[in-house]
Amino acid sequence: MAKCIMIQGTMSGAGKSLLAAGLCRIFKQDGYKTAPFKSQNMSLNSFITSSGHEMGRAQVVQAEAAGIVPDVRMNPILLKPTTDIGSQVIVNGKPQGNMRAMEYYRRKREYIPAILEAYNSLSEEYDIIVIEGAGSPAEINLKQEDIVNMGFARLVDAPVLLVGDIDRGGVFAQLYGTIALLELEERERVKGVVINKFRGDKKILDPGLEILKGLCGVPVAGVVPYTYADIDDEDSLTDRFRQNNVRKLVDIAVIQLPRISNFTDFSPFERYENVSLRYVERPADLYQPDMVILPGTKSTVSDLCWLRQNGLEAAVQKQAAKGTLVLGICGGFQMLGKTISDPDGVESSSMAKISGMGLLDVETIFQGEKVQRQVNGSFHSVEGRLSVLNGLPYEGYEIHMGRNQEKDLPPLLGKGNIYGSYIHGLFDVSSVCDAVLKSICEKKGVDFNALGTFDLRKYKDQQYEMLADAVRYGLDMDYVYRVLNREV
Repeated sequence: MAKCIMIQGTMSGAGKSLLAAGLCRIFKQDGYKTAPFKSQNMSLNSFITSSGHEMGRAQVVQAEAAGIVPDVRMNPILLKPTTDIGSQVIVNGKPQGNMRAMEYYRRKREYIPAILEAYNSLSEEYDIIVIEGAGSPAEINLKQEDIVNMGFARLVDAPVLLVGDIDRGGVFAQLYGTIALLELEERERVKGVVINKFRGDKKILDPGLEILKGLCGVPVAGVVPYTYADIDDEDSLTDRFRQNNVRKLVDIAVIQLPRISNFTDFSPFERYENVSLRYVERPADLYQPDMVILPGTKSTVSDLCWLRQNGLEAAVQKQAAKGTLVLGICGGFQMLGKTISDPDGVESSSMAKISGMGLLDVETIFQGEKVQRQVNGSFHSVEGRLSVLNGLPYEGYEIHMGRNQEKDLPPLLGKGNIYGSYIHGLFDVSSVCDAVLKSICEKKGVDFNALGTFDLRKYKDQQYEMLADAVRYGLDMDYVYRVLNREV
């Protein structure tokens, strides 16, 4: 059975996911066959495996860092929020329906057998498993039914490193306060604390580290520097939504829907030096982009109502009428159509039928089983501005409840300057990303080569190496291996 180490955090956003990814890459570099694991993840940023199973994107990133193919066993429980008090529950990659928070809280221990089956089967195939917790282990109102932090650590007898985020301030209180709220048996599982996202001269920090070690009763296993590695984010805590909104040679505006999902679909555009990718919540911030993207969403109807109420729908329609390239992915594609119907209340309790934006001749109805599959092929039947895509290969994955009147939709539907697709990950294929940008450049009369290009796979690998370098530099890896080998 595999050795394991668990990364828990003092809060959401402390850096657990990236630290776990860094360790996955380090263990790979050191010759170990390594897999990530997170028993329960809550995120709208998901992925479909080659077997058609849905899992959280964070474990996909960690698997990539480890140099292995993502496997749904790495994330057996995925919660996709549909409202402020409810989520779609996905077990072993398949949806089990929507549950209100209290219902899931009462029932979640029922999923322990599925979680352990997934973990134990991975443990038979790998040398090391890097386990990620969720939120904080010190949420005293949730500890009784915990299956993702100390509750899971107990089930698999995992040693724990506790991570605090110094970039937010109060890191000593974060770490000491978390440990103080743990039960004695839980404290004994914590083998070290880690200060993450440090910037500055570590010598200034050293006196506090000695005091922290005494207060917490465990060593400081490392001070990990703030890393600028460009790694896909997991959820709405991403800094991408708050990045500088400077408009560059080619300007792309993504509508930041309240329940935006799979925003990493558009990350490849960020790699071009002279392309700006801006997330927009207000009509005043839209300006005059070269392309408007309506992304995926877990709540298509309610997000369309939001779009309509705050004036962004009218602003997008105005851009479309002016000839601006408009693209909808998944839920965004459905919004561009004529109508959206939910007669069975699949997505919303209102069982609504509302008008779409009327920019594409499609009607959507939420019925039947969820579509979950990887897809690939070549573009065909694309008319208008993006006809340059015809013949190019594509690959990606579909995750949607909605159906349309056409049984076999092409990979990209539309003509003129309005398009929609159900395929996530389209732009991960560099030739597709390049072709779209070339179309924009041709209309603007600018040289595509001025944007700068890159090899996405090579770039990703470089970023994982950069992340691993930062983590290895910051952590006491000799001590980490002693924790892994149960020598402390």
